[in-house]
Amino acid sequence: MAIASRKDIDLAALRAASGLNQADFWRKFGISQSGGSRYERGGRMPMPIRILIRAWRDKLIDDAALAALLRKVRQTK
Repeated sequence: MAIASRKDIDLAALRAASGLNQADFWRKFGISQSGGSRYERGGRMPMPIRILIRAWRDKLIDDAALAALLRKVRQTK
């Protein structure tokens, strides 16, 4: 299975479809609003973020699982 590229995911459209503003949408993934804006404009996105976004988009993980994962990652810092 190929990993999502920036061109594979229309981030602005995905965010708009979610009904969330930039800050709330990107917070789900542990990303700041300014970082998310940069990605939406075509900036380089780390592969782990691309994987998470694609998994969420394809409904392989839901909001609750994403939040739990983010909490777990923050605990290990």
